[in-house]
Amino acid sequence: MPKQDLILLALPPSPILDLMQRALQAAGYGVAVAHDRAGLDKSVQEAIPALMIIGEMFADQDGFIISGEMLERFPTLPIIYYAEKDTTGNSKLVLKHGLSGYLYPPLQMSDIVDEVQRSLAHARRLGDWLRREVRRTTSSLAEKAKISEAERVKLEAIISNIQDGVIVMDEHQKVLLLNQSIRDIFNLGEGVFTGRPLGDVIANADLRALLSRSGEGPMKYHEINFDDGRVFNAQYTPIPRIGAAVTMQDISYLKELDRLKSDFIHTVSHDLRSPLTAILGYTELVERTGPLNQTQHDFLHRLQGSVQHITTLINDLLDLGRLEAGFDTRREVIQLEGVLKYTLDMFDTQIKTKLIKLTTDISPNVQPLRANPIRIRQMLDNLVGNAIKYTPNEGEICIRIAMQDNQIVLHVEDNGPGIKSEEHNRVFEKFYRATNAPDGVKGSGLGLAIVKSIVDSHQGRVWVESTLGKGSTFVVLLPAQE
Repeated sequence: MPKQDLILLALPPSPILDLMQRALQAAGYGVAVAHDRAGLDKSVQEAIPALMIIGEMFADQDGFIISGEMLERFPTLPIIYYAEKDTTGNSKLVLKHGLSGYLYPPLQMSDIVDEVQRSLAHARRLGDWLRREVRRTTSSLAEKAKISEAERVKLEAIISNIQDGVIVMDEHQKVLLLNQSIRDIFNLGEGVFTGRPLGDVIANADLRALLSRSGEGPMKYHEINFDDGRVFNAQYTPIPRIGAAVTMQDISYLKELDRLKSDFIHTVSHDLRSPLTAILGYTELVERTGPLNQTQHDFLHRLQGSVQHITTLINDLLDLGRLEAGFDTRREVIQLEGVLKYTLDMFDTQIKTKLIKLTTDISPNVQPLRANPIRIRQMLDNLVGNAIKYTPNEGEICIRIAMQDNQIVLHVEDNGPGIKSEEHNRVFEKFYRATNAPDGVKGSGLGLAIVKSIVDSHQGRVWVESTLGKGSTFVVLLPAQE
């Protein structure tokens, strides 16, 4: 037993106080006595006791109330309650208030010392257990902190060495992390940019445009161009409870390949055009050189049809090349419904042959647009021609033109075979045709690619809404003339 544990006696002067004082001093304990509240507070300030014995009433206050106040300040302090009489109610209240012991007359010195020793031993066991738990918890937290720090370092190393550029921002678009690739892409050097707005750190117009569109949600494709010819594809991804991340991949080589492919197609198409014109001319002259039998007529007409098909394909390729090269600069003020009338007149025979029910719904407040009339006619020819091509006999086509927020909205709807959802974006690629296209329907796969290039060159948007087996609706948005 440790010597000189301090026992605080919060009791009024009485024979029992003298008895307790003698018994505890004889057992080797230090004893402090407090007769009033001021004396109690002073004793606690001078030295926190190892144990306190308190009477039923102390300084005109209930002993249980004083005990509760002491336990709020010193939760592990053992307190023994002394009562003048033993009652069941006192025993219950001692347990209820969390006191460690209970004394009542008749008392002998050994009774007092035994109860004090028992309470101190219990307090020490509790203290030892508490210290072990604290050490275990502290050790566990320290270990977790080491693991967390190791994982953080590992994550930073991974992100720093990724070849793609990575930017992590908080919810206010302030920089949390820039990896080395981003520093190299934008020539940022080794400066510290954490906490600064990304727009202030990187002064790139395309990146700022991406950030301005961030409210639209995740974006998988956004080009960032540089004066030296480099092109990057940027993706914006929101991160819950953190902010967002921007990743960038260098697609300069893909752009170069696309340019080379377009140049090759344009060159080959241009070089093929002259000999095809000559072939078509000679096939027309063959019939003038002398009489031909029926078989020769059939072969000649098939040859002419094939040459005309190839010529149309080449013309489409050349048109596409001019559109993608940005040579389409002619602009006039036109009415879309006026151009549509010429398109419908051209397809009138085909519509009647297939017994197609055609309906048009043109809003009376459609505004004019500034565009190239030839290209807009080409766009409508392709969209309406496709609708007629894929609509079955006695099917239905609906064409609608309306205004929405200073934009002209065109819908071309058919009830053909429809397009699979995973192919909705691919149908606008060059030479791509839907996998469920009917076998008897011919096409080069360039019509919708030309439509998209025309719409893009007029700062518009085009997409398809389709359900397999129920038809397709092609939607075009074009800005009205300001």
